[in-house]
Amino acid sequence: MFRRRSHRPVSADDLLAELGRLTTQARERAELQRARIELAEVLQREMLPGSLPELLGLRVAANYAPARTGLDIGGDWYDGFLMPDGSLGFSIGDVQGHDVEAVAFMGQVRIGLRAATAFTTDPGEVLSCTNDLLVSMDSDLFATCSFLRFDPATRELVGARAGHVPAIWATVDGHGGIAEDEGGVPLGIVPGAIFPVTRHRLSGRGAFVLVTDGVLEGPAFPIEAGLGHVLRIVRAGADGAPAELAARVIAVADLTGHADDAAVLVLRHDG
Repeated sequence: MFRRRSHRPVSADDLLAELGRLTTQARERAELQRARIELAEVLQREMLPGSLPELLGLRVAANYAPARTGLDIGGDWYDGFLMPDGSLGFSIGDVQGHDVEAVAFMGQVRIGLRAATAFTTDPGEVLSCTNDLLVSMDSDLFATCSFLRFDPATRELVGARAGHVPAIWATVDGHGGIAEDEGGVPLGIVPGAIFPVTRHRLSGRGAFVLVTDGVLEGPAFPIEAGLGHVLRIVRAGADGAPAELAARVIAVADLTGHADDAAVLVLRHDG
């Protein structure tokens, strides 16, 4: 419906002129939104690693699902890199929120974790150093995180958690479970926080899987149900290709109804 304030009758030219004005505004808004989405997608892609390190007997794969709201980006991440002592470092985490600010903060957390390994390879100390760095930045955001160090000499996976959901593991002989290790508070909240360290010996063949809460829970899907569902998937696919297992695990996010983004990191090990 079109109407004007004056008493002058509305002509066909008036209608066409108004339609043209509204169409121009709609096109400008659509182009602006498309530019924002393209910028966000590039930012998200550049914040995730292009490849993940592997060693003999350890294959690694990851998967990421974007948020279903806003700009389709978020603060979830995964990472893997070679540390100065020759061991491998792996991290996965979730920054509060899913917008450009969350992605930028996620990048700072990833850089902080990598930088901390230049001074220590102990996962608990790595998280402590990163936490103190984030606290000093005086940001309103925080992040949950799990950091793991794989020692190729001992086949040990040494890890620490900062408010993050537990890992799921399984072996090809049918054993499996949820690694309910003691953890600390999320990063960026409490100065001087301590993060307990736990050790897992990767013997035999199996998989060690880390996820973010976007995989596990939703409005009507409790986190316990998500953990149990992922555990069944990991048990069934512990002997398969890590990329296929990561794809099956990330698909659980479609069941939960969670609108946030999600990430999966799979460490597939052979004895």
